Amino acid sequence: MSASSPTTGLRQGLPRTPGGEPWPPATAVAAFADAGAAAPSTATPSEPDAAATSTADAADQATSPAAAPANTVEVALRRGLPRVAGGEAWPPAGTVHVPAPAEPEAAPAPAPTAAPAAATTADATPTPEPDSAPAAPAAPTPAAPAPVEVPAGRGVVDKRWLIPALVLVIAAFVGARWFIGTDTGADFVARYDGMQPLPDNAPVGFPAWLNWAHFFNMFLMALIVKTGLDVRREKRPAGYWTSKRNGKKISLTQWLHQTLDIAWVALGVVFYILLFATGQWVRIVPTSLDAIPNAISAGLQYLALDWPDEHGWVHYNALQELAYFTTVFIASPLAIASGFRMSSMWPKTWNGVPVAWARAVHFPTMIYFLIFMVIHVFLVATTGLRANLNAMFAAQDSTSWTGTLVFLGAVAVTALGWFLARGSFAAPLAKLTGKVTKR
Repeated sequence: MSASSPTTGLRQGLPRTPGGEPWPPATAVAAFADAGAAAPSTATPSEPDAAATSTADAADQATSPAAAPANTVEVALRRGLPRVAGGEAWPPAGTVHVPAPAEPEAAPAPAPTAAPAAATTADATPTPEPDSAPAAPAAPTPAAPAPVEVPAGRGVVDKRWLIPALVLVIAAFVGARWFIGTDTGADFVARYDGMQPLPDNAPVGFPAWLNWAHFFNMFLMALIVKTGLDVRREKRPAGYWTSKRNGKKISLTQWLHQTLDIAWVALGVVFYILLFATGQWVRIVPTSLDAIPNAISAGLQYLALDWPDEHGWVHYNALQELAYFTTVFIASPLAIASGFRMSSMWPKTWNGVPVAWARAVHFPTMIYFLIFMVIHVFLVATTGLRANLNAMFAAQDSTSWTGTLVFLGAVAVTALGWFLARGSFAAPLAKLTGKVTKR
């Protein structure tokens, strides 16, 4: 190496205190660099001792009392790799006077780092430049977010509606009792007793296929409602199902919900065929306009707690007839159409029906089914439980315990299905129609 080669200055590293200057400070680096420039090294790889002597002299000049600031401390130099092959660690052992570290809470701004001189060709292993940027100040602790005020009464059921609903029920009861007590009300109930007008050829009783359809409808509706609510609440599905046909990926819970929907639709098709083939449709489809005033009369009698005569084996009252018609021919098709629009089976090219419409219809339709089932079960239990269960589950017009036992068995099967209606249990069945994965 020629005698005119520049001398490498002292390299600064990380600060010794949080928020402090790079270590050693710039003053020591500058002093050491000046001393090295005043006595250029002429050492060669074969003369490591001469280079070390020159470096030691420069370090002595840097640590002399004349060059040391007034408020300093004496610290040992940090040593690193040798500057020449086979030489001593760089810089040689020694000490240097540096400014005393400032207090952490009032740390001065870091001084700019002195530019290092060019490295000599005798470097055996070049070391990367350490990051001389000062440590970033600690981020301030974010203030706790203000608590979100939840309106009173919000939850599964908005309690704010309970009092108005109770007032409405009481008003309806009082109004119905008052109206029936008047001459006009008494004449109206006498003229329209609430029974449904039926044609002369209307069938009597319930065939066995209708009992089986009633059980399967109860079973599937319970599981459809359960899985539908699970889909709405689900945040971390147990697994996913990917269709082999179109590659669409949905959660296992949604796959189970859609599979139950398909089974319910298939049951509905069979029910419609047998309903019209056996003439049972005339019992749930109004065939006369007199069904409307009779339905009003039946409603008034229910509200007044003076219920109309019940004999479901032979006929319904007009209000029941309208309720069954609405459920079978209006609510069910709406549930099927809106559910199909929201499902993964809907073709992407069919853009005529917006999905927002389906969401706005599907959930309220489910609420209607729940209300219908609650009222239906209440009336079955309060208008002759054993006779009604015999008619619905045993195809008998009697008060024996047969229908009750069959009903309890149906409830047990439905409860078991409710427990098993989850994605983890549906995975083996889902693998038959697509690919099941964890993610």
